[in-house]
Amino acid sequence: QVQLVESGGGWVQPGGSLGLSCEASGCTFSSYDMSWYRHSPGKERELVETSTSAGGGSNYADSVKGRFTISRDNAKNTVYLQMNSLKPEDTAQYYCNAVYKWSRSYVYWGQGTQVTVSS
Repeated sequence: QVQLVESGGGWVQPGGSLGLSCEASGCTFSSYDMSWYRHSPGKERELVETSTSAGGGSNYADSVKGRFTISRDNAKNTVYLQMNSLKPEDTAQYYCNAVYKWSRSYVYWGQGTQVTVSS
């Protein structure tokens, strides 16, 4: 059973930085595309960034371009999201997502970690 455990959320003032981590277990991590999503009340869930199994990255949310960076360490089964220049509108529950590259029907989610940006 694939399990994803996020960590690193919390409260930060506008303009600050936070780093999120998502550790995977029960899978061949390098065979999964890993993504970060976020969801805040009243808004639809948003795909933030993806790190493909091949190591490429894709920034899907225009609102985070130039501020957020996804990375992964296959040796540690971990994907990261470095968030800089945080804004109040970045406040959300952030979720880690894993999709098996050989079959897109295998999709797994973490439990989420809250990020709150406020003064």
